[in-house]
Amino acid sequence: MNDMNAARIGTGRQYCSAGLVLLALAGTMSIAGVAQSPPANPDSAVVGDTDQPAPALPKAATAAERSTAAWKLLTDAAADPKHPQTRIQALAALGLMRSPRSEKMITDAMADPDVDVRTAAVLSAGQTKDRNMTTSIRNLLDDKEPQVAFVAAMTLYKMGDKSGEDILMAVVDGDRKAGPTLMHGTEHKINKDLHDPTMLAKMGAMQGASMLLGPFGFGITAFEFIRQSGGDLSRVSAIEQIAQERIEPVHKELIAALGDKDLTVRAAAAKALVDYHDTPTQMAVYALLDDAKQPVRLTGAAAYLRTTGVPGPPIATAAGAARAAKASH
Repeated sequence: MNDMNAARIGTGRQYCSAGLVLLALAGTMSIAGVAQSPPANPDSAVVGDTDQPAPALPKAATAAERSTAAWKLLTDAAADPKHPQTRIQALAALGLMRSPRSEKMITDAMADPDVDVRTAAVLSAGQTKDRNMTTSIRNLLDDKEPQVAFVAAMTLYKMGDKSGEDILMAVVDGDRKAGPTLMHGTEHKINKDLHDPTMLAKMGAMQGASMLLGPFGFGITAFEFIRQSGGDLSRVSAIEQIAQERIEPVHKELIAALGDKDLTVRAAAAKALVDYHDTPTQMAVYALLDDAKQPVRLTGAAAYLRTTGVPGPPIATAAGAARAAKASH
């Protein structure tokens, strides 16, 4: 073994050790400023929990049958006529993917009568990191609900599209009229609520909490779902961190986490496994389609489709972020 290979192995062991220690410690930690709740009574109602008994998992003998079952689960949830929260959770899962079929469901949801579903559709489109979705997002810059217009403008800006810059400038300027030279010729309806401190606080909290999009929705509703279900956000954060290292001990830890008693951990582990394409991972994630909790089932369905070849956003790594930052200068 030469010195270079020895160094690589040593580095991998260091990452692995640090990652596994982080995951172990996370079970006893809490996010700063967020009190952890005790596990809820499984028979009690949870905000946003529209779970029905898990449908019987089809005895799918072929990969095609498993894919059909996964797509059906997502499609049925995205079209649920009675439960907006179910549609939001479906959109959160669809944001993990990038395919004509998933993008059509996201685009269709942008016309949903429920304001939070339209908002989730925009956030989901942004999560795909697919610039082909920007045209659909632009259509919501004139949405009658300021929440939707604001999130659309923010999402577009993050995707490098300044079509909604006039909306953002209106928020920045408050009651002052934004100068047209700063608007690149755009001109959208500026709802007076975009100057309302209470409304702005709500939208700011929503945008700041958009990391909670998937698998439990977004913003305050998602937080309440996790809090009341006894979910541990610190463990979820640990999973997101160690998942950036594609080494086998971490892979095995994520597979094991699919069977954790905490629904947030199960869902986070499924999301973290989307870029592994081996058969054991595919089958382990597919088993979540039989999970007792709907957000986990939906995340499992999207994750399974990703593991079998449906493309999605690129893997976020420290090296990739550094390259992107360098390229932007």
